[in-house]
Parts: sequence; structure tokens; C-alpha cells
Amino acid sequence: MAGGAVFSLLHVPLAWMIGAMFGTAALAWFQPVAVHAAARPASLIVIGLAFGQTFSGPVLTALLGAAPAILIAGLLSILAGIATIPIFTRLAGTDARTAYFATIPGGVIVMAVLAQREGAPLAPVTLAQTLRVLVVVLVMPPTLSAIAPHGDFSAFVAPRLAFDAWGLVAMLAIGLVAALVMRRTGIANPWMIGPCFLAITAAAFNQLPSAVPGWLIDAAQVGMGAGLGQKMTRDFLLSSRRLMRAALISSLLLCLFCTVFGAGLAWATGLPPSAVMLGMAPGGMPEMGVTAKALGVAVPLVLGFHLTRTLMCNFLLGPMYRGLVRLGLR
Repeated sequence: MAGGAVFSLLHVPLAWMIGAMFGTAALAWFQPVAVHAAARPASLIVIGLAFGQTFSGPVLTALLGAAPAILIAGLLSILAGIATIPIFTRLAGTDARTAYFATIPGGVIVMAVLAQREGAPLAPVTLAQTLRVLVVVLVMPPTLSAIAPHGDFSAFVAPRLAFDAWGLVAMLAIGLVAALVMRRTGIANPWMIGPCFLAITAAAFNQLPSAVPGWLIDAAQVGMGAGLGQKMTRDFLLSSRRLMRAALISSLLLCLFCTVFGAGLAWATGLPPSAVMLGMAPGGMPEMGVTAKALGVAVPLVLGFHLTRTLMCNFLLGPMYRGLVRLGLR
């Protein structure tokens, strides 16, 4: 919390998440740090509800109009990840199978599950994907603040809701139930997706009982940042230096590819550049959604990009890998 407060005073983008991450990582360097197991799920429920409230009937209609661009962006992001495989393989000394699941930006949990199904080693995939998220969280907010024009995203902005304490309590309780139900389906990231779909449905029919207040979103950022920071132990950072170097370089290259592709796609489609570039950023859906909210970018559009890419990775990467193996391109 103290780290988030300091970064907020310094006006750092995504201050509460990045500050909590650095503060927790600094403690973890010297001694083991254990963030309560419920912190990340609770944070994701709040973030999911906050994201879902930004959708309304007109916003959903606008998203349908942007669907072709969103699908193209998902494919380009996957291809950008594939393009970094040779570099990762050479720098990390791994085989192409490991690099395939370590470099494509499908989300830490999704890529770990897919790697396990195809018999790829789990540890390097998880490490590389985790480092990629950290790199993107640190690099993309200041980069987009500096270079990306916001553009006109009024079609993707829902009216502001009033805050009601009891309405918020009801939303949180029902959001927890939605997360638990979604968890039983086996889908990746149920703690965010369940409440988010619930809030989207309620917002589309103008039935949300309350807004999610900013202070609660900041607290959720702290929980997410602390969860990331606790992984940055001394052993974690020093035990796999070659793999970390490969993950760092390939992640920066992937950020460059996706930013350039995003700028081109925004120019071709007329969609707001900052939202498209953030939507194509190779970070996790919760982190990029929070970034969109912090930067004042169209949250529903950014989430549409990331949710579509997550689904595409879930359903396409396994068959794609097996197809490449059959073609002898492993």
C-alpha cells in the first residue's frame, strides 16, 4: 500500500499496482513474502465488476462493429509471438516447443495449461510468461502516454453510475457467486471473467445497482501488484538468468511488434489508436484493463481485444502446434 501511495504522489501511470509490486518485490528480495491467498481472487472480482460496468447496450453495439478489427488483432498478436520464437530459443537455449508456449501472449494461466497438455516443461513457460506480464505493465503505460493519441472513443463510453453502498455489497456478493460458478467450468481466470460477464449483462439492461468506487479499484490494484511482487524473490531472479534475459528481450520485441501492428490497425480501421495499441499489448487481461482505466482509454474496447485473444489462444494454439509438428516445423 505504501509503495502505491508513493507512486501515486509521483503521478506514475498505474501507480497503485506498480507501486505495490515494487514494494512487495523489495521485501521479497530479503525475506519470503506471503500475500494472502484470497487477495488476488478478491482483487479480480472487484476489477471484473469495474470493467463490466463500463459496458452498456450502445457500447456492445459499437464493439460488434469493431469485431473484424478485434479478430485481426488477435491473429496478429499470436503471429507476433511466433515471430519471437527463434530469438527466444537462441537466447534461452530451449527447444522450439518450450519457446512456442513461452512467447505467445495468451496469458500466464492459459499458456501454462496448454504447455502442460502438449508436454512442454512448465517451469520455463511460467517464468517467461510471468516476466512478460511484468515487462508489459512497466513499459506500456508510459509508452502509450507518450506516443499514442487517444482519438475519439465516445462510442465506447457508458454513462457514469451513482454509488450506492448496499448496491455495491450486493454486487460483490453476487460477483463472488458468479466467480465460483465460472471456476467450475475450468476456464482460465474465472475470478475476473465471471463477475465481468455478470456486470456486462446487468449494464446492458441498465440494471447495475451501483458504481464500483475508485478507492476500491485502487485497493484491487494493490492486491494485484502485491501478488506479482511476491514472485520476485532473490532465488527467482538469480536462478535462471539466461532464461530471464531471453524473456526480457523477447518481451520488449513483442511489445514493439504489437505496438506497430496496433498503430497500423488503428490507422486502417479508424478506431482510437491508444485503445487499439493497448488492446494489442502482450500483457494479461486484468493488468491491461486496469491500465486502460488508469489512462482514461476505452476500457470495453481494450477488454474486447484481450478477451478475444485469450479465447483464440485457448482454442487455436494447441491445434496450431500439433499442425506445425506434423508439417515438420517443430
